[in-house]
Amino acid sequence: MSYQQFRPMRWQILPPVVKNLLIINGIMFLATVVLESKLGLDLTSYLGLHFVTSPQFEPYQFVTHLFMHGSMLHIFSNMFALWMFGNVLENVWGGKKFLTYYLVTGLGAAFIHTIFSWYDISKMQESVDLFLAHPQPMDFKMLVTKYQSFLRSEDIAALNELLTNWMAMPSNPEMINTASAFAQGLVERKADIPTVGASGAVFGVLLAFGMMFPNTIIYIYFAIPMKAKWFVMLYGLFELYSGIQNNPSDNVAHFAHLGGMLFGYLLIRAWKKNMYRPYQDDY
Repeated sequence: MSYQQFRPMRWQILPPVVKNLLIINGIMFLATVVLESKLGLDLTSYLGLHFVTSPQFEPYQFVTHLFMHGSMLHIFSNMFALWMFGNVLENVWGGKKFLTYYLVTGLGAAFIHTIFSWYDISKMQESVDLFLAHPQPMDFKMLVTKYQSFLRSEDIAALNELLTNWMAMPSNPEMINTASAFAQGLVERKADIPTVGASGAVFGVLLAFGMMFPNTIIYIYFAIPMKAKWFVMLYGLFELYSGIQNNPSDNVAHFAHLGGMLFGYLLIRAWKKNMYRPYQDDY
């Protein structure tokens, strides 16, 4: 029996796992906003996923970051997609299987994201090391311009003043040390940026929907009709293109999205293989 032929005996518009995921994410988002505004406590710094070299990294963040979001638009888009596609999958699979799939794709997305973060940070460290080997004002300016997305607003005036004075005295050891410390600090800032959101798991859910119901019509922006399989393929290609572009000012974890889709594909293939495996007696 194919997935498309399966009809659950009781169809729920809001099945329990999807419902509880929506509630948990909503509570965590509300707690983040309230604690930040009332107590100045940033939950993201504790529960967002930091790179493994960051002093703020904790292993539990691989799970907790799935329930954190950075903005109202971020959580709305993820939760809307989770409800739209996830409720179908949970009704077909059942709650236990759907939750397993959701967590596996979410963790898989975090794993892939960590690998590509390691690559980005390694390339960034190489650029910093080249500068540190022969620190020059213009090289420092180029380095800062390349990674300006990591600058804080209060850094800009101080850096402009440093560059002006350093160009006037290029051999000044104090300015060389200040610039070198700031350059190395850029790498640490990159590692300290937390990743939040359920997007990796949601992209896994989207892929599963496209694989199981490939000819179902999806209305893009509620107006443009497209078959689910083409929508998933095009979205995946867009994420791959954006990830390869690797724009430093782009704060979207594109490879995490692709990681969720990859792990989702592998898990579904494994389930299908086991489904059709011949019965064998154990002796």
